[in-house]
Amino acid sequence: MSNQNLLKLTNDYIFKRTFGYTGDEEITRIFLRDILKTDITEITLDNATITEKELIDDKVGIMDIKAVLNGIIQCDIEMQVVNQDDIEKRIIFYWGKMYTQSIKKGDGYGTLPKTISVLIADFELDNLKNIKKYMTKWNIREEEYKSVILTDALEIYIIELPKFVKYAKGNKSDNLNLWVNFIRNPEVIVMTNENDNRSIKETKIAINEAQEKLKKLSEDEHERALADLREKYIRDQYSIEKYGYKKGKEEGKEEGKEEKAIQIAKKMLEAGADIEFVINCTGLSKEVIENIIKDNKRQ
Repeated sequence: MSNQNLLKLTNDYIFKRTFGYTGDEEITRIFLRDILKTDITEITLDNATITEKELIDDKVGIMDIKAVLNGIIQCDIEMQVVNQDDIEKRIIFYWGKMYTQSIKKGDGYGTLPKTISVLIADFELDNLKNIKKYMTKWNIREEEYKSVILTDALEIYIIELPKFVKYAKGNKSDNLNLWVNFIRNPEVIVMTNENDNRSIKETKIAINEAQEKLKKLSEDEHERALADLREKYIRDQYSIEKYGYKKGKEEGKEEGKEEKAIQIAKKMLEAGADIEFVINCTGLSKEVIENIIKDNKRQ
């Protein structure tokens, strides 16, 4: 390993490259087993590749990891680094979309598979601030008879990383604690020992395998550039929305759209993106891009 630090697993691109590609099945199987606390004997990952254009695309979900568990259960894993508006509603919306798209024409409702969404958030959700644990599990329950679940077809798990230090309980070698600690600090060293039970040993081995893959990604300059491009884009999007460009976009203001595109182009150029690639992604003219480059050189 070079002197470079490991890339962040809270970067949704790097998270998907570590957990969501063919060859990662065993890592992801153990990870999900420890979140869902259920046996997973089989896992199939949707191995859709990511294009560079998608790294600066504001379509939600392109960095999700989609998996089929035990041949039938649908599962979606999402890493989020910024607190978007109405994220709770968005979780339900995309869970519903995944659930309803699974039924084929002519099939009855009984064929709809169990569908699970896992959100890993690098922030605390406003509606969950009074819940004193870092992972919550959600079902549809009866108001008075809270132990009665309407259907097990829906499960949503939310992991709030900032709460880990405050609310992680039990043995430090708890399976999920090990995973969350690794995601927060991927340079952590996890050692197996003779006292580990089978489950803990499997978790530690899977974490070490994930860390080895992350090391390889971190040593690849192209992967580092893509990760940096994605992170800058997400932060830029957040800043643009925060300072009012979101409203301008929603109202169709061309001036707001162009300013947003210029800000994105600046970030892409700073990250070393090719001029033609920037033009294709932002829709800006070559003349505008060249003026941005000139302005950057003056600064």
